[in-house]
Amino acid sequence: MTDETADAQETRRVEGLVAAQEKAVALFAEVERRGLVTPGRGEREVSDLIRDLANEMFGTTKHWHKRIIRSGPNTLRPYRDNPPDRVIGPDDIAFADFGPIFEEYEADFGRTYVFGDDPHKHRLCQDLPRIFDAGRAFFAAHPDITGRQLYAEVERLATAAGWAVGIWHAGHLVGEFPHETNDGAKADSYITPENHTPLRRTDRAGRTCHWILELHLVDRERDFGGFYEQLLDLA
Repeated sequence: MTDETADAQETRRVEGLVAAQEKAVALFAEVERRGLVTPGRGEREVSDLIRDLANEMFGTTKHWHKRIIRSGPNTLRPYRDNPPDRVIGPDDIAFADFGPIFEEYEADFGRTYVFGDDPHKHRLCQDLPRIFDAGRAFFAAHPDITGRQLYAEVERLATAAGWAVGIWHAGHLVGEFPHETNDGAKADSYITPENHTPLRRTDRAGRTCHWILELHLVDRERDFGGFYEQLLDLA
């Protein structure tokens, strides 16, 4: 394989991942415009409505991981849990975590919604994108940063804002579907304290690694959490 061919392939990968995220952004802008995440609806009902909207906007859409809508105390639960379906309440917090596949490229996108006037929930909703941007800026400023170092910075930012990190990692690899298997035993696929490898590297196939930054921040005393994720290194 020539360098030119490798460069062209990487350009296509980057364009595919960015385009996939742009579609996810458009999808969730329409979710918000239509008010699909709203009090009185069950979590599974909202998940199905978003799935149907994705199919309406982009054709039949596959998802590379389970579709998640969580609300109230369910927002404390990590990804692998499967809490009972719950109806979103009038003074609630809820989040969406979707992994749609567009043109065989993965998106991974999460947003949080707050209903009612609880100042703590509104503060978390405002802090999530701010901490995401600060984590991304830290990544940009440190060319040799490891997964361990970025996780530590995310944890520091969260703690300074009065939140705890709700899961064991702060992001993961993303790419073509199906991407290289991510599992809890493979630390170098995640932004986690056990990952001592640089995030800017190539995978076993020689492709540039691209990353999702994933924030699940919680307030265990008040029994709620929030979620925010999207591409770390591209868009």
